[in-house]
Amino acid sequence: MNIIDLHCDALMKLQEAKGSLRFADANELNTNKKRLQAGQVKVQCFAIFIEPDIKGDQKFQVALEQIDYFYKEVLGRNPDMVHIKEWSDFDRLKLGQIGAMLTLEGVDAIGNDLAKLHILYQLGVRSVGLTWNQANLAADGAGEPRGGGLTLFGKEIVEFNNQHQILTDVSHLSDKGIWDVIELARYPIASHSNARALCNHPRNLTDEQAKAMFTRGGLVHVVYNPPFIKESGVVTISDLVKHIDHFCSLGGVKQIGLGSDFDGITAFVKDLEDASKSHNLINELLKHYKEEEVRGFACENFLNHRPGIGVILD
Repeated sequence: MNIIDLHCDALMKLQEAKGSLRFADANELNTNKKRLQAGQVKVQCFAIFIEPDIKGDQKFQVALEQIDYFYKEVLGRNPDMVHIKEWSDFDRLKLGQIGAMLTLEGVDAIGNDLAKLHILYQLGVRSVGLTWNQANLAADGAGEPRGGGLTLFGKEIVEFNNQHQILTDVSHLSDKGIWDVIELARYPIASHSNARALCNHPRNLTDEQAKAMFTRGGLVHVVYNPPFIKESGVVTISDLVKHIDHFCSLGGVKQIGLGSDFDGITAFVKDLEDASKSHNLINELLKHYKEEEVRGFACENFLNHRPGIGVILD
């Protein structure tokens, strides 16, 4: 069953390794091509993420370096990896091809310069999260005690996203920031967040936020990171499925997807340690849901709610 995974941090690992890793089969990458193929991941989204200790005047350069690795290592060495730059590109993927789409996890790299976001858009970024866990010039993150919402600049970014059919990602935002995005964004999404009712973590969505996302036509993609699934103990695939169950109970059965966070996490769900194990999650879901619903979670819900009209992947 084809899967669309909305979040991984492989580009950060590739950039930090300075060319010593091969995307095709590097064991250090949870989402290397070999593992994506084994797990039937049809589209992998690659986040541009800048570590918070990078100096401000270097952040945009680091973002460009990660994009360079995306073009040269992910795409350049692997002709069966296909760059997704337009929403209709999903429909053109052929058998044996894997789509690759750029996303931005936090706008720290652009400072206060919207022109830099336009450059990233031209290079292929199609989903933008305003923050990581800290505050920046656009908004407060989930880890900022102040808990503020979007700044005027943050609202300009959302408007830019709306105009250019870019997804606005609420994962990592403060609660107030999430509500601001739900109000303002034409294409809201949570690329890798779970249910706070089941695991009381500030990175997860409250029931009210999730229901508002569903009402607005937004998508919520569950994340495989154990601290966002269960507060203690061994975390199993069944524990992750409970979050899908919960979001379904809130009316999201046709708006739930997957966002692994592979290569950005250091702990793993048992039997879901890398992209090649994705079939274990699908098989567990098939025990609880109709095949049509599981196909929705795996890929079709995203296709049906992306900007434009979705169709089933080959």
